[in-house]
Amino acid sequence: MKEEDINNARNILKLASLIAGKPVSSGNQLAVHNPYNGELVGTVETADLNDTNNAIETALKGGVAMTRFERYTVLDKARTLLLERKEEFAQLITSESGLCISESTYEIGRAHDVLLFAAIECLKDNGQIYSCDISPNGKQRKIFTTYEPLKLAVAITPFNHPLNQVAHKIAPALAAGTPVILKPSEKTPLTAIRFVELLYEAGLPPYMLSVLLGDTKVVSEILVQDPRIDVVSFTGSVAVGKLIAKTAGYKKVILELGGNDPLIVLEDADLDLAVELAAEGSFRNSGQRCTAVKRILVHESVSEEFTKRFVEKAKGYTCGDPSSPATRVGTVIDEQSAVYLEDVVNKAVAQGAKVLLGGKRTGALLEPTVITNVPRDAQMVVQESFGPLAPILTFKDIADAIELSNSTAFGLSSGVVTTNMEHAIRFVKELKVGTVNINEVPGYRIENSPFGGIKDSGLGIKEGVIEAIKCFSYVKTFSMPW
Repeated sequence: MKEEDINNARNILKLASLIAGKPVSSGNQLAVHNPYNGELVGTVETADLNDTNNAIETALKGGVAMTRFERYTVLDKARTLLLERKEEFAQLITSESGLCISESTYEIGRAHDVLLFAAIECLKDNGQIYSCDISPNGKQRKIFTTYEPLKLAVAITPFNHPLNQVAHKIAPALAAGTPVILKPSEKTPLTAIRFVELLYEAGLPPYMLSVLLGDTKVVSEILVQDPRIDVVSFTGSVAVGKLIAKTAGYKKVILELGGNDPLIVLEDADLDLAVELAAEGSFRNSGQRCTAVKRILVHESVSEEFTKRFVEKAKGYTCGDPSSPATRVGTVIDEQSAVYLEDVVNKAVAQGAKVLLGGKRTGALLEPTVITNVPRDAQMVVQESFGPLAPILTFKDIADAIELSNSTAFGLSSGVVTTNMEHAIRFVKELKVGTVNINEVPGYRIENSPFGGIKDSGLGIKEGVIEAIKCFSYVKTFSMPW
């Protein structure tokens, strides 16, 4: 064996599904390959049906309940450990997802903030007090509320943010005191398992967290349908999310199902700002974000100038080896996804659209692609295109822009670029989405602010650290003479 091959073999991670910190030994393995070069990054020992049931029973058996301060201490220690291992985690994210290293590094910062804000919430009393002597029918009493942890939560996460999506579900659940079974994407499981190990190291009692990979029928379906589970929090496709809603039974269901988010550029917009937001929104994270800019809607009076400037801006988003610091756009998650996106572009071109930049595919790499003259019924603007595509459509007035924005089945986020406050307020009121950002990308938020969509983007239930803690809890009321 060559020395290079020996070194590569040494770098291959060998991980396992973990039940309360103990590795499973089913004998079955999942192989994880680098989307850019096809190299084996690591393997994961997967769980079987017995392991899934064991994970549920272990969590329900539990242990000594953690105090608020103990929860705070674990999450704060995890935050510190994550920063200490920033480079290690960033390299792992890039290796298994194909995201460029700058995006992976940025994701560490976001996950750090999730842990920070979740830790802070542990120290707050989030109960309320209601005086009862405020009506002729009242009494000299007070009603108090307190949040209690649920028995057990299941978190199912996607591939596009291998660390932050996991942190966004686990950290609020732990802050609430609710045990979690995590089922991460089989495409990016290594980062998730490493993060779970980090939480154990930070002092988390093992019964509070397990992580399972395995066949859908013996892991995901069992976890979703088991009546002992109190809540299922899922981020992923519309089809799978709606299937979960149908089959989960009598339990809480939190669904974040993606988006088809517009950036709307009005005739009074600062075009330099609009171009910057359009490029960042379309191409960051290889366009693989539910809140990425999926449609650029531009007033017809400024479309020519905007398009000219945007093409020049997009040329700076270099596509290539994700591990290179010079690369700004890495791969999409796999070659099959890139082929799908390539087909979506070709279909739009067949309908009369014109590719102004990019569009070329090499394996799982797809160049940042700017497309104009895109028909309103093109697949890439009606459905969610999860990649670095930037279709430009024009509108004639505000009413037309609002109608066009609201015309798809999705309703997650939106961005509006304008210098007119009246126009901004109208969009806030009339866009059928969960978030409207003025002079910012659709995806802008901080990690503790409410986040979520309506229509096919979700059930209107918000995530974000504070709202998620509420979802992983239930409210208990009690009253006393006062």
